[in-house]
Amino acid sequence: MLLKGLLNNVSVKMQVGESTLLVSSVQIDSRKIIANSLFVAVRGVAVDGHLFIEKAIQSGASIIVCEVIPQVKPNEVVFVQVENSAVAAATIAHNFFQKPSEKIKLIGVTGTNGKTTIATLLYKLFTSLGYKCGLISTVENRIGEQSLLATQTTPDVISLNNLLQQMVQENCTHVFMENSSHAIHQHRSSGLKFSGAVFSNISHDHLDYHKTFEEYIRVKKMFFDSLSSNAFAISNADDKRGAVLLQNTLAKKYLYSLKSTANFKGKILENSRAGLQMLVNDQEVHFRMIGEFNGYNLLAVYATAICLGEEKNEVLRCLSMLTGAEGRFEYLISPKDKIIAIVDYAHTPDALLNVLVTINKLKQSNENVLTVVGCGGDRDKSKRPLMAEIACSKSDKVILTSDNPRTEDAAIIIKEMEAGIMGTAKKKFISIVDRKEAIKTAISLTSVGDMILIAGKGHEKYQEINGVRIHFDDKEVVKEMFEILEK
Repeated sequence: MLLKGLLNNVSVKMQVGESTLLVSSVQIDSRKIIANSLFVAVRGVAVDGHLFIEKAIQSGASIIVCEVIPQVKPNEVVFVQVENSAVAAATIAHNFFQKPSEKIKLIGVTGTNGKTTIATLLYKLFTSLGYKCGLISTVENRIGEQSLLATQTTPDVISLNNLLQQMVQENCTHVFMENSSHAIHQHRSSGLKFSGAVFSNISHDHLDYHKTFEEYIRVKKMFFDSLSSNAFAISNADDKRGAVLLQNTLAKKYLYSLKSTANFKGKILENSRAGLQMLVNDQEVHFRMIGEFNGYNLLAVYATAICLGEEKNEVLRCLSMLTGAEGRFEYLISPKDKIIAIVDYAHTPDALLNVLVTINKLKQSNENVLTVVGCGGDRDKSKRPLMAEIACSKSDKVILTSDNPRTEDAAIIIKEMEAGIMGTAKKKFISIVDRKEAIKTAISLTSVGDMILIAGKGHEKYQEINGVRIHFDDKEVVKEMFEILEK
């Protein structure tokens, strides 16, 4: 593609060189440059792409898009100065990959908790309705039935637009993607045409990145503010920020709720181990999923499907047969003792509370709830004592353990969690740094019918320790221990 085509809708401050150069690839990583590449120097959180302009040119880049043009400029290289290179990168990538989001119905899902479940359920629902769909999520990316490894909740702008183009080429009609706050702030999803956006909820998370809760909310709101008048915006009326996010959007506004007046109203009639019995806009439906938080997720999915023009009875019929995403309230039952181990990605105070409230509603009076939980390293430290406090307040026994300590000492992270445990709750917990031993110990402490929550990692198949990812799967450990108990 010619440079002038790639710069369509890009706010250019100054250009040095011609616009008729042919571009072979668009890159934001100087290590991926090939001959005649266009390199966008993006100012990242840890690294400034402007530092790699010279390296990109040496590797074959013929066009540099940047915020500051270097003083020394090779004559054969075209320089394009822009106000914000991250925004420019998103638009250029969208142009380079033939504007794939304009050829599909693209739905973005944002919020603190529930993004993966909502996006996955939408993918499963529309697949069951007969459409070929794409999925971009924390757990996996999918093009129709093909599963691809997901390395980020929302990929970088090049990978994202490339993936969307592949979905278009494979005749996908609908794509459902998680749009994380990091991605919104870094403009990874800028330049895309969204047919709709869904908000789940917002709570304490990612303050290591956003610094304040107000900034975290502002970033989420940016996504809705960017929607066109042809799109729809669906928000959770029961979250006190739900209406705020829709204040300035041009999109058609819809609300869903379990507790107040809304366009899409739900009511939980029964929440049991067999699933949810709900009223959805006065129609009674049984769902296989469990818990009030999944009641919200199901309503969000139903609302999205109706806004996309699907028939309500068929939507509810298909939705009633679906299960959620891997590692989201996923449970295993030991055949002999009927011990239930629930693996869940809950890694925020609000998510942990929601899961434990659900579990406590499911247990019988003579059954105990045991929780195994840790907190990730190099992330928001302020939530650590809250996580431990919630675990102890809603569990009969708690084991504090490691999660992904990353570059921090797992024992120190656990100490910071322990600071949130006060009074008699101190008798409820023990700390075991080794996560495998913690899970095994929890299972060994159970009796018939007890329920164990293993929180924090969910679908992840690794532990990250000092920059190294070591294979680790909570479910594998549970199954191994259950086999031992059966013998």
